[in-house]
Amino acid sequence: MVRREADRYVAQNRRARHDYLIQDTLEAGLVLRGTEVKMLRQGQASIAESYAAERAGELFLVNAHIPEYKSARINHEPGRPRKLLVHRKELGKLLGAIRREGMTIVPLGIYFNARGLAKCELGLAKGKRKADKRQAEKARDWQRDKARIMRERG
Repeated sequence: MVRREADRYVAQNRRARHDYLIQDTLEAGLVLRGTEVKMLRQGQASIAESYAAERAGELFLVNAHIPEYKSARINHEPGRPRKLLVHRKELGKLLGAIRREGMTIVPLGIYFNARGLAKCELGLAKGKRKADKRQAEKARDWQRDKARIMRERG
């Protein structure tokens, strides 16, 4: 069965590409509890206000909301920080960019890979200013108008 790109994601941060200029992306593993995995498989997660932060030399996903699993006897905390698993070399690169260049790490989406493991797509991002957002919107509108003109001309 071939999956479309949109079907692959359990949760997406749609505002990230609007609010930030994404410089680089990478895939990170997530350390989750059983009830969290069950809720992700049901498509119940929100990463709209989340970000990745360093704590004691490790990377954590902060403010991601995965609701409690109703049928469980012992449940997880919905807003707890979740550890992100990245290679040491990638971690050094990310932390260096955060410290030196004032960048941030934004989760772009959470999905299950071919092996069934939960992964988080992270983006190394720089915040957009209001003028940058207007310019991006103008370019997007022009592309839409250009496509409409080309369709009309045949």
